[in-house]
Amino acid sequence: MKVFCHHVYEFKKGLRNLVLHTTRAKHREAIEAKLEAEGIRYLVHPLGNGSINVFFGNAVCMEVLRRIGVGNLSRLSDEEDFLLGIMLGYDRLQQCARYLKRRDREAVEELAG
Repeated sequence: MKVFCHHVYEFKKGLRNLVLHTTRAKHREAIEAKLEAEGIRYLVHPLGNGSINVFFGNAVCMEVLRRIGVGNLSRLSDEEDFLLGIMLGYDRLQQCARYLKRRDREAVEELAG
């Protein structure tokens, strides 16, 4: 919960527009209570292994997430994965390299299939 509280602090200070926090599902109620008390928009997605992904942040960012649907992150398209990484503030060059690697894998699979 210390890391979660630090993420909330960074969001409130404007260091992050969007946060992805992965934690055990047993913390869900406390996390939701904190975010609701702070008036912060959020989405919670169970991972099926006793953990959850909690996205929270700016209303515009949250609406983008709602529209692309970020339930199972492994099912995101290459473009959605790239967009999510950029929105989360990941290194742009690393995100570009990740996108190209994913696209090349897809191109190889298409040729083989």
